[in-house]
Amino acid sequence: MIALLQAAPLPPLTQPTIVAVAVVYFIIVASIGAWAARRTHTAGDFFVAGQGIGLFALAIAAMSATLSGFAFIGGPGLIYSIGLGAIFLVLPASITNSMGAWVLAKRMRLLGEVRGLYTLPDAIGARYRSRLAQGLSGTAILIAVIGYMATNILALGLVINAIFGTGLGWGIWLGMGITLAYSVSGGILAGIYTDVFQGSLMALASVLVFVFALDVGGGMANISQTLLAADLDFLGPWGKLTPLAAISFFFVFGIGSLGQPHVVHKFYMLRDPRRLKWYPLVMTAALIVSLLLYFGVGVAVKTLVANGSLAALGNADDATPTFLLHFTPVFLAALVFSGVAAAIMSTVNSFMNIGAAALTHDLPVALNRRVKNELRWGRISTVVISVAAALLAQVSGTLVAFLGIFGWGLFGSTLVPALAIGLNWEGATRQGAIASIATGLVLTLLFETLAYFGAYSFPTGLTVSGLALVSSILMFFGVSWLTRADAAGSIDPDVRLIMEV
Repeated sequence: MIALLQAAPLPPLTQPTIVAVAVVYFIIVASIGAWAARRTHTAGDFFVAGQGIGLFALAIAAMSATLSGFAFIGGPGLIYSIGLGAIFLVLPASITNSMGAWVLAKRMRLLGEVRGLYTLPDAIGARYRSRLAQGLSGTAILIAVIGYMATNILALGLVINAIFGTGLGWGIWLGMGITLAYSVSGGILAGIYTDVFQGSLMALASVLVFVFALDVGGGMANISQTLLAADLDFLGPWGKLTPLAAISFFFVFGIGSLGQPHVVHKFYMLRDPRRLKWYPLVMTAALIVSLLLYFGVGVAVKTLVANGSLAALGNADDATPTFLLHFTPVFLAALVFSGVAAAIMSTVNSFMNIGAAALTHDLPVALNRRVKNELRWGRISTVVISVAAALLAQVSGTLVAFLGIFGWGLFGSTLVPALAIGLNWEGATRQGAIASIATGLVLTLLFETLAYFGAYSFPTGLTVSGLALVSSILMFFGVSWLTRADAAGSIDPDVRLIMEV
């Protein structure tokens, strides 16, 4: 699978305006953390924001966590490289948002209220009355979180180094330190409102950048004519991907997104589940607006290269920095670059919180040894996980990219069947859930590792994430059917009632 985050150095951005805007951005983020810290008193506050987040804030925060820095750095580079085929990564967003609201959000929010749950493995354990299923899913999440955090922290270090000229190593630790400071103090509440702040600004910046992209390219009609003349495949229905690769992206990013904990976990936090009917509309609208930059910069830079106004890029990820520094006002460029850093920080915050919950809550519950002071140990676990991820981010970019791909695929293959399907199908059994989680964990780890060392290669377009997700779903249905006699006895009455709502 294509790497999800920036992995190569950015051009130097150490201009006074960009540095000043970045400093102001970080001061605002720190202030939000300080505000949230005064409102974080219990483990429920730390992990699920006391279930007091409104729908708009939830949707904007989920949008921010979904896009992170990829939509603004890696995404336009992907459009530049493979054309409209890159749209298949984001095309299923509205479908995923609707499914998330209909099949997950209401049930998870009600489970959280009735049972006092605040992690995804909590919901799996409650659904199947199985500490083993909860422990296995917690283990998968913890492994994936550290790898995925490493990719995000590396990307954050690259952005900070480009803005402040700190060097990559110092950029990694500085970015991790700032994120850790407000995450440890304010928990997920700090992350939610940081997401709302930066998500709102990035949506505005995305619209402005898109306007400049259209202007520089001479309008969409001229952009289309130039690209069709220079590269016919670029605007084709699959771009430069094979049909199998494009459909695989659509499937993995559509269905697999239902298992991404940094988004799904936020459903616990909603104040009023009756307002969920508006979630798909608000979330999809926010994504469309924010993805204007993703599309606009990619096609504009490709057009500029095609008509000779810009030299061909040596690194596709330079598309956004090159366009912003040469074709937009410096203040707008500063806003985007600072927003990219804030977006990555907010995603890292979500993963810190989820990983700490797995380490502090889910694994002890699976071992029947609950931690007495989960708030204190949650903060300690956040520090431990963050330091481990930052150390991994120091490793070569190739390995870190592998860890990010592994983490994303592992989330989908281990959580989608047991959680998204299991909360909607009474025929699911604990044996099916355990088998599917184990299948996703083993297949993702085995094949991603073999691919990393070059021991095999799949046919073009077939991804490990897709294979593991399909295999996990088939295992879930197959084992549940074989053990269907146990299905009725694996659901508690209150959980069954919630599933029927």
